Amino acid sequence: MTNDGVEARGVEAGRRLFAGPVTFLKSAPSLEFLPDPMVPEVAFAGRSNVGKSSLLNALTGRKAIARTSNTPGRTQELNFFDVGEPLALRLVDMPGYGFAKAPKDVVRRWRGLIGDFLRGRAVLKRTLVLVDSRHGLKDVDRELMAMLDAAAVGYRLVLTKADKVKPTELAATAAAVAAEARTHPAAYPEILATSSETGQGIAELRAAVAEAIG
Repeated sequence: MTNDGVEARGVEAGRRLFAGPVTFLKSAPSLEFLPDPMVPEVAFAGRSNVGKSSLLNALTGRKAIARTSNTPGRTQELNFFDVGEPLALRLVDMPGYGFAKAPKDVVRRWRGLIGDFLRGRAVLKRTLVLVDSRHGLKDVDRELMAMLDAAAVGYRLVLTKADKVKPTELAATAAAVAAEARTHPAAYPEILATSSETGQGIAELRAAVAEAIG
């Protein structure tokens, strides 16, 4: 099959995956509240205000499956969403990181929760690390990437808000992020550029999720 054929098949698999129901399952403030590991999981991680909730809404084709807020760092727990009927996948909305205004003990607790989840969740198939197209990788992103490398959890870097920068700037940011990804053992080499407002890259992101869970 040609590359175009493989890509089309992946896009169709992603479309089918999210064509059924998507529902909020539960929030887990600590590991004892995690749902039973029944199906593959794909987690979303990113700096506060990177557009994670908006991208989750665009990915699932729902207007408000994940809460959006003008207050960075609002998500303080692991939020689980069931995808498909019968259940095929769970999406995990991880707490935003890099928030400057949160108390240090709260930040420490959130980071501990993320680290423990990444190390101990056997059904976690991929983590999508969201990076703002306007800013590129920051040190807090690199800190998470190091955690994922150490936990041997495969991850993929996804640029958000691609509509907010010029195409030349987007291409330069994507190239820089891809070059850095190649230096990390658990990182997927291909970068996806997305926009929750215009729909750019959403079909490809769905295909990437479908591919991750096999």
